[in-house]
Amino acid sequence: MPVLSVIVPFHNVEKYIGPCLDSISAQSLADLEVICVDDGSGDEGAAVVESRGDPRITLVRQDNHGVGHARNVGVGLAGGDYLAFVDGDDTVPPDAFKRLVTSLEATGSDLACGNVMRLYRNLLIPSWAHREAFARPAKRTHITRHPLLIRDRMLWNKVYRRSFWDDLGLSFPERMYEDQPVAMAAHVDAGSVDVLARVVYHWRQRDEPGESITQRRLEPGNLRDRLLSVLQTADLLARGAPKLKPDFDRDTLDIDMGVAVEAMSAMGPAADPSLVDLAVRYLDGVSREAWQSIPFEHRVLVHLLHQRRLEELAGVFAQAREGHLRPKVGSAGLLRKRWYGRHPSLPGHLSEVSGELTLQARLVSLDWRDGVLHGSGRVGVGTFDVGELRRVRVRIWLEERGTGETVHLSEEESTPTWESVEQEDGGRLPEHAFPFRFAFDPGALSRARLARHGHWDLCVRLRGHGLRLDGRVAGPRWLPPLIPAPRRRSGVWLVPVRSSKGAWGLRVRTAQAIIGEYRVDGGDLVFSGEIDDVGDGEPVLRLRRRNDGEEMYFPVELAGQDFRVRVPLADIDECVGHESWWEVVIDQGTAIRPLVRTRQREVATVAERRFLIDRGEDGCLLLAER
Repeated sequence: MPVLSVIVPFHNVEKYIGPCLDSISAQSLADLEVICVDDGSGDEGAAVVESRGDPRITLVRQDNHGVGHARNVGVGLAGGDYLAFVDGDDTVPPDAFKRLVTSLEATGSDLACGNVMRLYRNLLIPSWAHREAFARPAKRTHITRHPLLIRDRMLWNKVYRRSFWDDLGLSFPERMYEDQPVAMAAHVDAGSVDVLARVVYHWRQRDEPGESITQRRLEPGNLRDRLLSVLQTADLLARGAPKLKPDFDRDTLDIDMGVAVEAMSAMGPAADPSLVDLAVRYLDGVSREAWQSIPFEHRVLVHLLHQRRLEELAGVFAQAREGHLRPKVGSAGLLRKRWYGRHPSLPGHLSEVSGELTLQARLVSLDWRDGVLHGSGRVGVGTFDVGELRRVRVRIWLEERGTGETVHLSEEESTPTWESVEQEDGGRLPEHAFPFRFAFDPGALSRARLARHGHWDLCVRLRGHGLRLDGRVAGPRWLPPLIPAPRRRSGVWLVPVRSSKGAWGLRVRTAQAIIGEYRVDGGDLVFSGEIDDVGDGEPVLRLRRRNDGEEMYFPVELAGQDFRVRVPLADIDECVGHESWWEVVIDQGTAIRPLVRTRQREVATVAERRFLIDRGEDGCLLLAER
């Protein structure tokens, strides 16, 4: 009898089932069986399974009854002391099952679970749902003592003790989203649970259109199954772990009800009443505190769904999607002022937004004039209409990282104005915000400050009517204004900079190499400049991708201390995730990060790929692809 039985249901994943089984066959825990259940695939996935040379792998075929039925079939055939589940398009790290089983044998717990990474193409990204819950290991704990496990609703990052599974009588509903009620029932009814901080599962994010359950989430049948699982889990928690239900509701209102709102908005009054009934039945049991945990805009939409006002929901959803839902924000109270959003569809007791008011500040212009850096911008509080605030004071300053020292730039009264603001997709949206201006005189930095070669963040404070909010001046990276050129002072460079997330600041630094010009020429990025020390005369250009550390190398042409580089953009490795950022370094045994002196930004489309060439947070050349 094997120690572990691994159940692998699959349906039309011919492209992925091979790597999935490779990862299971390579497990350091060798005493296992793999039961692959083909749920009526229309591709050659079953042939891929049959072609494996591993005698531990068994293929079972069935008509298409769904993944729940397939998993139940696999469990019925399993002979191991422990059970694990793997989806046919995912992979498992080599030591995952050994770590999980070893933990259970040491502690006697009923199940062990571990951390998860999202697998997007060839990039591994921490799973937001698991990152906090699995930040630290814990043995013989329980979901009631470790409530972050309420987000651990997936089946496959776990190993279950088979006797516990059978004693609890666990089985899968024969519908989609079948794993959540089972995973939560196991967590709630377990005597104890082991939590591993190590990654034990790679959860693939597929990008083929219409292939996965998640991508078909707005279909009525898909939504019905999702809501049934939500209701089943909510009932389970209400009976077995009522203190956890508010945590469950916060996530469910955000994620599952977000899908329901989008789907019902598309259906409008034609939506199946029984489908609406499921959503309303769940929302009837949600506490006021849980309602307050979701953003105001989403709260309005979910409330309209709860009230069955589907025609109004469709209109407000369209307004929100287009960025035109700009509710007024106002205050109430004297000693303890609270803030409320104003929308005719939402009752007052659900309208508080005190914890939701955060600064959003962006620059409109930034340039040197007569040796002084002048800037202007706008600051608001999220997507609210701030007209009721009338006049406030806006303060701008530079703050040095590490020391906390500050350089005051401006403080003035400001009145909100409306402005049509360019968006990254080329469209424009209305913005209600407070204008501000500032000026930075480099003489404000003493020799001691210059000698520290520090990084100064551009900060903003909005104060008035009992409200005080601090933040950084930032904005979408791919939008204006351009980053001004650096200026030289007392032997160092003062470099206006912008982070990859769009936050503005000032960097004080020296430069061993300077890029004086860059451009896109025939699909190639070409740049040139001067290097102080050419070393052995054979430097290379190194591109390093921030996402995963991948590196690429290109030759550097030297003529004395002058250098020139040509990088064919079409040859750069494909984008990983939504954006890839490449750092540009000249490598001559030691890494030299060349300073860019020009004020320019190139946006180029090469071979249907869109690139941004700009300056990074240290003033060096930065290449981005979106």
